[in-house]
Amino acid sequence: MPSINPDREDLLAFAEHMPSDTPILMLNLLRFNDQAAYDAGSLHVPCSGREAYARYSRTALNKVKGVGGEVQVMADVHLALIAPKEERWDLLLLVRYPSSAAFLSMLSDPDHRSSQCCAGRLPADRHDTQLSSILPPAD
Repeated sequence: MPSINPDREDLLAFAEHMPSDTPILMLNLLRFNDQAAYDAGSLHVPCSGREAYARYSRTALNKVKGVGGEVQVMADVHLALIAPKEERWDLLLLVRYPSSAAFLSMLSDPDHRSSQCCAGRLPADRHDTQLSSILPPAD
């Protein structure tokens, strides 16, 4: 079953288990909807999921920078060599944050949450997402 946003339990576990005072990396794997799934009556112009994500990214990447984060890698995924056959990703995004607290503060920002161009409670652009937190090696 596709997963899009972390639920409350996931966020609580993240806050509890990730150090709050050291840099972290967040690895995002994204699979886009062929067509963005906006609610009926939405003011958004119909477009592909990738185009809708690009709209969202303009705000989201400013929020990342606003908490001291930096995109390390943003690249199209072409082929998975080791993965379940049905698993397919369109985009890989690796973002470095100064701390888990900075990441959580970005998620709680009302402008960041409202920028997701939601269809109901789910982002219109994505069919599936994986988001993993990583502790980078010490410098």
